[in-house]
Amino acid sequence: MDASNSGPPFRADHVGSLLRPEPLLHAREEFTHGRLSADDLRAAEDQAISDVVALQADAGLRTVSDGEFRRASWHMDFIYAIGGINRTEGDIAVHFHNAEGDIDFTPSGLHVDEPVHIDEPIFGEHFTFLRDEAAKVSAELVPKLTVPSPSMVHYRGGRASIDPEVYPDEDVFWADLSAAYASQVRGVHALGGRYLQFDDTSLAYLNDPEQREHVRSIGGDAEHQHERYVEHINEALADKPDDMVVTTHMCRGNFRSSWAASGGYDFVAEAVFGGLDVDGFFAEWDDERSGGFEPLRYLAPGKRVVLGLVTTKSGELESPDDLKRRIDEAARYVDLDQLCLSPQCGFSSTVEGNSLTIDEQKAKLELIVSVATDVWGSL
Repeated sequence: MDASNSGPPFRADHVGSLLRPEPLLHAREEFTHGRLSADDLRAAEDQAISDVVALQADAGLRTVSDGEFRRASWHMDFIYAIGGINRTEGDIAVHFHNAEGDIDFTPSGLHVDEPVHIDEPIFGEHFTFLRDEAAKVSAELVPKLTVPSPSMVHYRGGRASIDPEVYPDEDVFWADLSAAYASQVRGVHALGGRYLQFDDTSLAYLNDPEQREHVRSIGGDAEHQHERYVEHINEALADKPDDMVVTTHMCRGNFRSSWAASGGYDFVAEAVFGGLDVDGFFAEWDDERSGGFEPLRYLAPGKRVVLGLVTTKSGELESPDDLKRRIDEAARYVDLDQLCLSPQCGFSSTVEGNSLTIDEQKAKLELIVSVATDVWGSL
């Protein structure tokens, strides 16, 4: 992709997930307790997505997501839909931190029990509804589908989550997983998708020494796992259609305004910014926990980095001048034309959402559009 073109990632962009409105949260609760039918839940989701597409367009964005409104979790819903992967009874404990203390996110575990495959695009119906809703608002709006990257299937459990009788050779597992994701890419493209995002917390987590210790504790190669992940993502994208843009989002955890890892992108920067075959990188730099912009010196020509400078973890609105100053700081390491602006993460990576209101969320999106227009002249 030519960094100077007007396609995605856009100068003002966003990661994907958005706060669920109260009627949708209520409908999901009623469905969980058996008081609402699946059809009625789908109708509530449809209405909420229609409304949130309009919200994004009203904020001035050129791309829209469905807010991930049909999911409970940004990644586990997708992973459990991959053929050969099953939910386990035990939970995965992920420790998150915030100013008030620590909280745990405990999704069910997963296990690879059969050869992995994707026969039909996962979230395909989600995307076609979004595609059609975006077209109703404007033919210029670009719908974006977000999915977890292949790395996320492997990161938490490592080799232990893969049945050795199914995959005695882990390289064969990776070959099948990469092929499955290649099928997902082709399937989304066939549905009209031209903007796809691989969300990948693992590539950011691995900058944190504590996370690398976790990898070592489950038998992984902590010093080189990020390089293997880059290799396998590249395999999945090797035959990506030329008219399709694929980005990746790399944050350090986002659950109820809390985070899981710390550290700049220095440890993974050369392999990721210089070697990952995506068109753009969404990366968080909303506080000192995220490190500096020096890793951007590894950014390959023709790629864009979307600077996640606007936090989604609180409703306090950033100063436009402060954002412009930080963009200038990033431009010391990479050409300004290769930069864009976004929130640091999604607003609601899980159904619970972060600690801000929908009005505050929209104000942040509008701020991003305003600052991007001032800096680059257009979106």
